[in-house]
Amino acid sequence: MRFYALFFSLVLTGCQSQQYFIVRHAEKAVISPEPGKMMESNPPLSEAGKVRAFVLRDELKGQNIRHIFSTNTLRTISTAQPLQEQNKIQSIGLYSSSRDSMDAFIVKIKSITKGNVLVVGHSNTVDDLVNKLTGRNDVPGDLQDAEYDNLFIVTKKGKKMLFERKKYGYPSNPETGK
Repeated sequence: MRFYALFFSLVLTGCQSQQYFIVRHAEKAVISPEPGKMMESNPPLSEAGKVRAFVLRDELKGQNIRHIFSTNTLRTISTAQPLQEQNKIQSIGLYSSSRDSMDAFIVKIKSITKGNVLVVGHSNTVDDLVNKLTGRNDVPGDLQDAEYDNLFIVTKKGKKMLFERKKYGYPSNPETGK
């Protein structure tokens, strides 16, 4: 009897997978500076961005997300907050998107063994996050400035890293549907 329990335990352990969901922050507000002042470097989400954050929450409902990471900007944190609140995650972990600290961050999230992970980044870092997780060039470059509807999913199954690119919410570019 013990043999069967051990066998089924090993089978179940071998079938488990870890998933990493990577998105760019939702649409940011465009704030025109007052004459003689600089542009806002940390804008909040626009109304469309706030809607997209809730759409992301609904899209990821039931995905066993227990860990959320974001850079320390209003738009990334605000994109993650609806899911954080829904899943009752105590806090959003902050990470630096600098090239120097990216490798250490990837090691950190790969060490997570319980629950799946959401990472919210920027148009010029999402490709680095995905590619460093998979060890391949699955996202060939920075996202376009108006591109907000990508949901990148990296699934670790044993030693394999599987990649999937989905769209969520309304299309970023209604003219092309992309």
